Amino acid sequence: MGAEWPAGAALAMESWPVRSRGLMSGLLQGGWGLGFLLASAAYGLLFDLIGWRGLLWLGILPAFLCVYIRYFVKESEVWRENKRQQIIHAREETFPLLTIFKKPLLWNTFTACLWLFGQFVIYLSMFSVFAVWLQQDLKLPATSVAYPIALANLIAFFAMGFWGMMGDWIGRRWAIIIPASLGCLVAPLYLTTSDYNWIVWGFALQGCFAGAIYGLKPAYLTERFPTEVRGTASAFCYHFGLFMASFVPPILTYFAVERGMGFAMPMLYGTVVGAAVVVMALLVSPETKGMDLSSDLKHL
Repeated sequence: MGAEWPAGAALAMESWPVRSRGLMSGLLQGGWGLGFLLASAAYGLLFDLIGWRGLLWLGILPAFLCVYIRYFVKESEVWRENKRQQIIHAREETFPLLTIFKKPLLWNTFTACLWLFGQFVIYLSMFSVFAVWLQQDLKLPATSVAYPIALANLIAFFAMGFWGMMGDWIGRRWAIIIPASLGCLVAPLYLTTSDYNWIVWGFALQGCFAGAIYGLKPAYLTERFPTEVRGTASAFCYHFGLFMASFVPPILTYFAVERGMGFAMPMLYGTVVGAAVVVMALLVSPETKGMDLSSDLKHL
């Protein structure tokens, strides 16, 4: 999955018109929410029958789509023309991973990594132990656990499309900063209560805000880097942010179990901290609204 996302995001964004790239980015990334919805539905309906091993086997099936994509989906015209120019002018980018750390791109690479780190902290604080909280702390059955997760992800699909469209209007950065900030206000609605209805509707509402800040990730990340290094830069920044944030679930679990706090408060603190990092990173990052993903060679 980690290898497919950056390459797929670059391919999709290079192939889409600039006027609606934000909207398409939101719908593309919103597909994650639809997949999560199906996964939560499978959990609610099938977990008691097939267990976690059976659910993991089900997760293999969508991977067969990759076979079709590899054989039948063409490279973008932008990438092909850029590659042709690299060959003609003898300026082939042989080590793009080193290039993104050179002076023209270094600050951009750093702030992109910081932004994605913050986004993953929010995501993992929201979702990684949400089901565990409902199961362990509130003792809810599988169907009750699956329902708010499915509902939040369904709403997030449409919300990512909305904020993606807003990115085409007010700019990429503010279309991420605004819902990330509002998500901090929504989080206490469901994390400071044990009332199931408040949890369901509060978490569903979060799907409109902190759950939807990922919609512009494909567009904004790919627009930040020139064509010669776009795929490599997207992959590195995405995975560096994810690697650094991967410590969030064990940290939340430590405070929940070893420190006796329960899962709700660590999840709330993680959401707020992640949002603060996102806002800080984007305030010092470039705006890319309306940027043409050109095939022209850059001086890197």
